[in-house]
Amino acid sequence: MSTRSLADWLYYLEQLHPSAIDMGLDRSREVARRLGLGRPAPQVVTVTGTNGKGSTCAFIAALLRAQGLKVGVYSSPHLLRYNERVQIDAREASDEELCSACAAVETARGEISLTYFEMGTLAAFWLFEHAGLDAVVLEVGLGGRLDAVNLVDADVAVVTSIGLDHAEWLGDSRESVAFEKAGIFRAGKPVVCGDPNPPAPLMQQAGTLDSPFYQCGRDYDLVLRADTWDWRGRNASGIEIELRDLPLLSLPMENAALALQVYALLGLPWKAERIASALVATRVTGRLDRRLVRWHGKSLSLLLDVGHNPHAAAYLAGRLALRPPAGRRLAVFGLLVDKDLAGVLDVLTPQVQDWAVVSLPTSRSRSAAELEAALCSRSAVVLPYAGISEALEAQCAQASEQDEILVFGSFYCVAEALEWLKLQQEEVNGFAG
Repeated sequence: MSTRSLADWLYYLEQLHPSAIDMGLDRSREVARRLGLGRPAPQVVTVTGTNGKGSTCAFIAALLRAQGLKVGVYSSPHLLRYNERVQIDAREASDEELCSACAAVETARGEISLTYFEMGTLAAFWLFEHAGLDAVVLEVGLGGRLDAVNLVDADVAVVTSIGLDHAEWLGDSRESVAFEKAGIFRAGKPVVCGDPNPPAPLMQQAGTLDSPFYQCGRDYDLVLRADTWDWRGRNASGIEIELRDLPLLSLPMENAALALQVYALLGLPWKAERIASALVATRVTGRLDRRLVRWHGKSLSLLLDVGHNPHAAAYLAGRLALRPPAGRRLAVFGLLVDKDLAGVLDVLTPQVQDWAVVSLPTSRSRSAAELEAALCSRSAVVLPYAGISEALEAQCAQASEQDEILVFGSFYCVAEALEWLKLQQEEVNGFAG
């Protein structure tokens, strides 16, 4: 048993490799060989995409667990605790489990230098393999082709969406991004694509590998109504199947539809009530995450969302437009320097009447002054604050019970807001709308 705490291990991992990101599989593959790692579970679903990965993974895992399967989920980044990244049978991995896994990887790696993400991924695989799982759902950290998650052959490869993000690593076109994400495809294994307009490299790679390609709007789709939605898709035999009058969800139903098509390919029981219950129960912290907080006698509504690029911001803007508050919408906003500020603000400025902007607790943050200037140029009402807590308290102070406070823009932003909420003694947990 390792004598290091999890905090000690995480600090050590941050110092272990000269670069935070060092794309490539050779180092991780060799360490996996030394560890004797095989497949983390009999069934593997790997999920990549520019946006929607987290909720898609959560939906897939919920559908599998609803059939009594023991499921592991590996995702990133985390909001409050590193343990969030590794879920084993619907629970977060414990500090002790993660420390043991890190110690095993550390012993095996020898002279090989691994990045923080590579070390964490191998530790997750080690835990999964020792947990006797039936299936794992793996979220790609960056790209796909050279991501450490891609050490494992996927039985189903999932692409949620293709947009522009991480241009320094993935290129500055949808085609270059698609090429990297298509790297998770495997010969003869199905691909499910949630982008209704997939760039050519996705289709080309699927064709080269003779991988069945299931595309949103062609092979599966959803129809939204005022109070329900319908889904249609195909199973692995090509037979059309459907679900009707599903209840509306708090998370993106496009990602639920994508998860349903993945589930339809796995040959598991197709029981409408059980499937619907699994979808409705699915929650992801920080994604369209509604909370109530009591503030100086007022009951206030908060919406937390980690949307931080134009594609995610456009989706968020659409959801906000469908549900305007009775009063005003007030925002708390912070963003990193490598994100497209103009692209985010162009779509969200019309949905927000008052802005509180902050510099985030990282050297990669855009300054509050820069955010303020960008919003002022759009004639927005905006004030800068020293941090998330100060910004939240300012917005709560001026908000009425008819208003909504939107906290978004970065994982750092939402994580700080969650910490602040924990300190509010009268918070009402689990409010959803």
